[in-house]
Amino acid sequence: MKSIVLVSMLVAVALAAPQGPTEPIPIVRDDSQINGDGSYQYAFETGNGISADQKGELKKVGDVEALEVQGEFKYPGENGQDISLTYTADENGFHPSGSHLPTSPPIPEAIQRALDFIATAPPAPAAAAAQ
Repeated sequence: MKSIVLVSMLVAVALAAPQGPTEPIPIVRDDSQINGDGSYQYAFETGNGISADQKGELKKVGDVEALEVQGEFKYPGENGQDISLTYTADENGFHPSGSHLPTSPPIPEAIQRALDFIATAPPAPAAAAAQ
């Protein structure tokens, strides 16, 4: 019984060992710049096909300054195809774009007609809205 437990433990240790390549992945390109006005940009690329670049700058939104960012990244997918994503992030939120992202189905025609009708309807009187 002890030998079975000992062999099982040795097999578990052997399977838990790292199975992938042990060589570090080289950084092929690494550029970055930070400016005194709050703007910046960076870009990098690795030897295994991963790359990213991003730039950002401060912009005035009302009474405050906000960061506006644009960027993209790319990496090889499991099927060998590159997966690429571009994005912007600003006062309106994060907006990604990529062919691999799911898209929402189209709005059914009857619902779109109802939404269009509601949008053209006159606003309800204040007294009726309060009830």
